[in-house]
Amino acid sequence: MDRARIGVFGIGLAAYWDQFSALKGRLIAYQTFIERKIGERAEVISAGLVDTPYRAREAADQFAREDLDLVVCYVGTYATSSQVLPVVQRGPRPVLLLNLQPAASLNYGETDTGEWLANCCACSVPELAGVFRRARLEYAVVSGLLGMKDGYSESRADENTEAHPAARAAWREIGEWIDAASAARALRRARIGFLGHTYPGMLDMYSDFTQHQAQVGNHIEVLEMCDLDQAVNEVTGDELGRKRREVEEVFEISEDSPSDPLAKKPSEEEMEWACRVAAGLDRLADRFSLDALAYYYRGLDGNRYERLGAGVILGCSLLTARGIPCSGEGDLKNCQAMKLMDLLGAGGSYTEIYAMDFNEAFILMGHDGPFHLTIAEGKPVLRGLGLYHGKRGYGVSVEARVRTGPVTILGMTQTADGNLKLLAAEGETVPGEILRIGNTNSRVRFPLSPAEFMNRWTAEGPTHHVALGVGHQAGKIEKAARLLGIPLVKIV
Repeated sequence: MDRARIGVFGIGLAAYWDQFSALKGRLIAYQTFIERKIGERAEVISAGLVDTPYRAREAADQFAREDLDLVVCYVGTYATSSQVLPVVQRGPRPVLLLNLQPAASLNYGETDTGEWLANCCACSVPELAGVFRRARLEYAVVSGLLGMKDGYSESRADENTEAHPAARAAWREIGEWIDAASAARALRRARIGFLGHTYPGMLDMYSDFTQHQAQVGNHIEVLEMCDLDQAVNEVTGDELGRKRREVEEVFEISEDSPSDPLAKKPSEEEMEWACRVAAGLDRLADRFSLDALAYYYRGLDGNRYERLGAGVILGCSLLTARGIPCSGEGDLKNCQAMKLMDLLGAGGSYTEIYAMDFNEAFILMGHDGPFHLTIAEGKPVLRGLGLYHGKRGYGVSVEARVRTGPVTILGMTQTADGNLKLLAAEGETVPGEILRIGNTNSRVRFPLSPAEFMNRWTAEGPTHHVALGVGHQAGKIEKAARLLGIPLVKIV
């Protein structure tokens, strides 16, 4: 994934430099520390220290020439808002204001005006916030400590704040902004394949490609079943053999299910076909430079396209595991959510709500594939299914569960006025028995009771699929949503 391109500038007041000779160099040292820290996770484009309205215009022109994903303003000392507003008016939103004080506490008995000015970053932030609001510029503020190890040598206060909780919290927040900016950049530039059509009758999933390109920015590549058919036909014996070995390393091949007569040990014919289609999907993804895929095709009477449509779960699970998330039933909106979760490092498996358990207070969530193999609890299982419920055909399916621990679900839906909207909720997966029907399923417990969660989630008009990922990701998702300009509702 490309690293985010982040424009950084510091601010100060030129009138101070003659009055306090050491102040400018000190602020530049602080800004250099910040740029170095940000540069560990992103590409930094520095406009240096902006201390006059003239320098503000120069910085604005510089940033306008760059392909920036985020603009960061380090508030080192007091500066008038007139020399800050011009820098950010043409850039991406929101603007991130860093209110990071070098010292946790001033040495009050020895602090002169110059020393105070090196620590008075908080003085400017309310002014900037008020002006940004009046200018209708979205912004965010991170307040805390600078977090230097040794600090400035001539400081009269203790600036060794690297281990201070206020420094760690601030840099954790900044890190989330950087990760979100990288994810938003990659999502905007993604090429998402759409193969076949949306599952007939699932009206919640229907959306148009113009809407997605206009609001998210990525490209939707329309694919035909002919494209997949050609790719599968081109698979060589060596490719098929490599894919079969990969599958046998990654999966446990099941015996017959003890509970569902439809779920059986996959036959050799089913395994060979699933591996061949998986190798064909690799070719398809490479041929069209796909970053994600939404797919579904019904087919008829066992014809070639029906067999192709029924044979993709294994290959789509493998693609999902390598960062090309695949969303079944032609759910493009959920494909966007899965891609965002994957870019945030959370996985993001194709999921819907299966059942509510009121005795143990969890919701069973899963689907008939595909699954994000990197977030599995143990080794995923391959089962043969005599039929896919509600679909045509038969073949190999993936049975797995998301590993125990904190998780986040992310859904994308569409409002009545045509805008995309994200929904997120944090919870945890808990151990316990799951269904053995050749589907993915996990026990997910949210802070709300099953009934209250369902009531609040459905009140937002969701699409019925979500991306289920590991870790609590709501903070990063919220920042990515703001950078993408897509509203987010968190269910808590």
